Amino acid sequence: MASEEAARRGSSHVAAIHLKLGALSGVVKDALTFSFEIACQGTALEGSQLIIEDVPVTIQCSTCRAEHATNTIQDLRCPRCGGTETKVVRGKDLEVVAIELEEAEELVS
Repeated sequence: MASEEAARRGSSHVAAIHLKLGALSGVVKDALTFSFEIACQGTALEGSQLIIEDVPVTIQCSTCRAEHATNTIQDLRCPRCGGTETKVVRGKDLEVVAIELEEAEELVS
């Protein structure tokens, strides 16, 4: 996707990819970073940066309607009222939010 966007815009190189990565996304940040470097070899993404914004888990309580970030995913009770009927509203994210492209170099003859 990123290399296709670079080609579409006439760029020869992707400088950086910005991601949002939630704690409940099911993706291990270190594994993603490692595999990104390997997958980019020999492509328009080689040498690009992977910039990851960590998204904390946020729950919404069905009882008091309050939203709260939580420090642990083992306890999803509402810290305000103690309610146990909560739903996760953020923290499952795995989203590309921006792609930085380098300008294509013009050939001068």
